[in-house]
Amino acid sequence: MPVNEVDLPECGVARFLLLFDGPWATLIVRELLHGPRRFGELREALPGISAHTLTNRLRLFESRGIVIRRAYAEVPPRVVYELTDLGRQLQPVLDAMCAWGEKAPVSAFVPQEPKAARS
Repeated sequence: MPVNEVDLPECGVARFLLLFDGPWATLIVRELLHGPRRFGELREALPGISAHTLTNRLRLFESRGIVIRRAYAEVPPRVVYELTDLGRQLQPVLDAMCAWGEKAPVSAFVPQEPKAARS
């Protein structure tokens, strides 16, 4: 991760990938686009994600202004995560990803044997 603005890549896609470099990051945002969620709700909605990975991603998003962590003074304690305005701006990005994923042929997602080069 860049430590200052000088280290940021100029390319917008490269900048995006600084935060969304794996599958879980985008899927966490997808879930939060449905509304505020508790940690356990996110874990349940994302089978296979470890508590460690979810915690780290939420902390990263919080430190970058994409997610707000709201802790309520209740017994038992309740913590809710929700997207900020900046985070909600990711809606059209995820919509475009979803549209592409739904329209792409199955062959785009299944390993194929390389076709022989024509001579």
